[in-house]
Amino acid sequence: MNATTTSIEKQSSSLLGTKQSQQLACPEQGRRVPKLRFKEFDGELTNCKLDDIVTFKSGGTPSKEKDTYWNGNIPWISAASMSGKYYSKSERTITEEGLENGSKLALKGSLLLLVRGSMLFNKIPIGIAERDVAFNQDLKSLIPNEKSYNEFLYQWFSAKQNYLLHKVTGTGIGAGKLDTDDLKSSKLVLPTLPEQQKIASFLSAVDEKIQQLSKKKALLEDYKKGVMQQLFSQKLRFKDENGMDYPEWEEKKFGDLYSFYSTNSLSRDKLNYESGTVYNIHYGDIHTKFKTAFNLTEEYIPFVNDDVDLSKIKLDSYCKNGDIVMVDASEDYADIGKSIEIIDLNDKKVLAGLHTFLARPTTSETAIGFFSFLLKSWSMRKQIMVIAQGSKVLSLSTGRVGKLKLRLPCLEEQQKIATYLSSIDTKIESVASARSATEQFKKGLLQQMFV
Repeated sequence: MNATTTSIEKQSSSLLGTKQSQQLACPEQGRRVPKLRFKEFDGELTNCKLDDIVTFKSGGTPSKEKDTYWNGNIPWISAASMSGKYYSKSERTITEEGLENGSKLALKGSLLLLVRGSMLFNKIPIGIAERDVAFNQDLKSLIPNEKSYNEFLYQWFSAKQNYLLHKVTGTGIGAGKLDTDDLKSSKLVLPTLPEQQKIASFLSAVDEKIQQLSKKKALLEDYKKGVMQQLFSQKLRFKDENGMDYPEWEEKKFGDLYSFYSTNSLSRDKLNYESGTVYNIHYGDIHTKFKTAFNLTEEYIPFVNDDVDLSKIKLDSYCKNGDIVMVDASEDYADIGKSIEIIDLNDKKVLAGLHTFLARPTTSETAIGFFSFLLKSWSMRKQIMVIAQGSKVLSLSTGRVGKLKLRLPCLEEQQKIATYLSSIDTKIESVASARSATEQFKKGLLQQMFV
């Protein structure tokens, strides 16, 4: 278990008491208690509708043809600026004149909920206005009354995302709508204000921990990006064990160091995740989930179906440690030529599949782990984008890839670069794991603290 999550759980166990979810007295009033509750609170919670505890307010958009309505001092919140928990800034701003001629003001402390537009990533965006802000017609402002606390309602919306998503009706490709009347009739079980504040305060502390971990991960990623730029431009160099400079880097062509081997063209329906004796690297997984430094034990990789005849596959076509598997086709420049370097296959049989090249070192000049970083450097990415051909779908050829120019340090310096950058990756993965564990921990809290 992650240490970060453990510390939060210890904190929660000292604050929270567990109660079995059950129907209490006066069932006709529909009163229930959550599974998880702060120890100092007891008794029944009151059933109500969202419309009973908030006032709904609609937004609007000033005419975009009137320059005097725009570029003022009032943040104008739309779906595009709904990120994070608190809203106080946006790329677009309006003037007092714009507010009076089309938009509406959400007062500080109001909740802003997206009710029309793209419900991205199976989540309906919601946040709290940190100051008075304007908002457009795709949002609703929810103003809590004396019975409700805005931070508690924010957490309630977080807990009820699946419930709310079922209320979304489609209005076009990728777009949806939440009916206001349907939303107003949403039922919730409401604690007293002191209990609402206690719940919100605790969950906000968990939110802050998640945010801290997210920032830490972003800082590490930025640091790694900067270090890679310095290393591969040779502005930053390692020294040998005697403190001396390593030899100057030599220019090589990719084809001087690697030979290409055949790959298969098995589609997804020829693969499964349950059983098999041979694994298959699918190009789609390189695009979406595989780490650049590929370790079989750390990846979720499919098997080739047992009924597929692999008898004609040559022994040399099975992947080996140190191989490069490169995607040879993509719809955009960001992913064309995306590669993984095989670090450890754990003595398993693995094939490179559809839309990939399999490249194997032909010399002892390459250190395993170094090329997974070199191929992500900007100097290599620029070359790969230049040699990509096609209009709707970009493609590469082994001939063009073989001519890629690269600057290669000596073997010992390669290994030092790979080790150092791998250590940063380990830190990034550790922080990402802690964030994921904390997010899962909060998800569990939301399920148990809200009826």
